[in-house]
Amino acid sequence: MAFGISKGMVLPLMILNFCLYFIAACLAGSILNRNLDANQGITNNFPIGNVVTPIFIPVVLIACMAGLASVLAGLHHVRIWRTESLAAAAATAVIAWTLTLLAMGLACKQIHTRYGRSKRMKTVEAFMIILSLTELLYLLALYAGRVTREGYANAPGHRAVNDPKYGTPAATAV
Repeated sequence: MAFGISKGMVLPLMILNFCLYFIAACLAGSILNRNLDANQGITNNFPIGNVVTPIFIPVVLIACMAGLASVLAGLHHVRIWRTESLAAAAATAVIAWTLTLLAMGLACKQIHTRYGRSKRMKTVEAFMIILSLTELLYLLALYAGRVTREGYANAPGHRAVNDPKYGTPAATAV
């Protein structure tokens, strides 16, 4: 019997993604708050970052929220482990991955621009680059769990098309 992707292999990736997305969202929110305070003259701080920062931080926040939503949909899928829940988990994971790729591209541009980056900004940039890989691995693990025999053939609620105990499918019934 071949060993396939199971719940035990998807769950650590979800936990890792949740932690990284949550930390990146907190750091990006902090940077955004500090930039807004500096622009309003509330504090004597200068805005953090460079020319790319005003575009990068909102994209990071949107990507983090989509990533957290993909983790929540993935938790629901792991709990039920059915084909129907895979559709929602995979769709949100694809959306989160594409937004994370956009944030990763902006992070690379921000790194290339060089000046005006704080330690928090460098941490958010690193998290977006790492998250682009871990979200892809999570997405591939979701799809690999669908393909394996152990993944869905023996799952509760799975019904074979020509299973005699369920009767004939409606499309072939005369």
